[in-house]
Amino acid sequence: MGRKVLLTGVSGFLGSHTAIQLLNKNYEVVGTLRDMERSESIKSVIAQHSSKTDNLSFAEADLEDTKVWNTLTKGIDFVQHIASPFPRTLPKHEDELIKPARNGVLNVLKAASKNGVKRVVLTSSTGAIIYGKSKGERSNTFTEKHWTDVTNRKDTTPYFRSKTIAEKAAWDFIQRDGSDLQMTTVCPGAILGPVLEKDFGTSANIVIKSMDGSSPAVPKIGFDVVDVRSVAELLILAMESPKAAGERYIGSAGFLHFKEVAQILKEAYPNRKIPSGTLPNFMVRFYSNIDKSLKPVLVDLGTERRLDHSKAVKDLSWHPISPKEAVLSCAESILELGIIQ
Repeated sequence: MGRKVLLTGVSGFLGSHTAIQLLNKNYEVVGTLRDMERSESIKSVIAQHSSKTDNLSFAEADLEDTKVWNTLTKGIDFVQHIASPFPRTLPKHEDELIKPARNGVLNVLKAASKNGVKRVVLTSSTGAIIYGKSKGERSNTFTEKHWTDVTNRKDTTPYFRSKTIAEKAAWDFIQRDGSDLQMTTVCPGAILGPVLEKDFGTSANIVIKSMDGSSPAVPKIGFDVVDVRSVAELLILAMESPKAAGERYIGSAGFLHFKEVAQILKEAYPNRKIPSGTLPNFMVRFYSNIDKSLKPVLVDLGTERRLDHSKAVKDLSWHPISPKEAVLSCAESILELGIIQ
């Protein structure tokens, strides 16, 4: 089995955890960054969790640069394509997200096809599955067979549309491609778990906002959550397993309401000011005009979109860390790093 992996977005929350697990499994990893100035800091972070950073190298690459991917995929066995623009607030123009997400995955796939890469594992999102639904459909349990309807703008955000458009473009490319290139996609829910550095994943805000004393109450919102370490494991299983070729997998460990997240944290940190009440929906909408980071979650107010992750368990013997442990390990790391006092 080939041992050389090109990993895009190595400095991100999921990217760095995936690099650690690949290195610990003796893979050679080439991690891409938008700015090489991050390379030393991210290498030192990874070195705290792997003794094999001699097998780690870095390359500067922009998702929309077609030439660089042709160079970077030469001699590569597998690609873990994790990089995708993920904003903390809604962009002014949705093309700021959609174009780099779609063009990026197509640039990577074209180069991988040309250079004989065995398999690309694309990190998509449950955002490409559970949105764009009518009110009656939102309470369904969703599987890998479902897709977000990007034409329903009331029940989607630019980010969810970008992930859906990019993943669909990738499958369209694979259907038309005449090479032996294989692809698997993994669609994680809200990713929690241990943060490795102060430049953390956006989903960690779920825990931060419950612990930093800024919220008197929590919105009536819930998500399927998953530990970052479990997603990294699933990405590698999707890369290694012959059964995973051409398949789509949901990466979730279970559904948690924000109130349940707060309760888990309150039990673990009884002396911290953690919200116990819930905000009325109209208040959340009002606050979103002040705190722009709330805008992307408004489509989830008062809804429970649940996911069935049994396919990954059955096909790949994947056993995700519990949602409670994902929350607690996230909280512990946030305090250790001083992200909140």
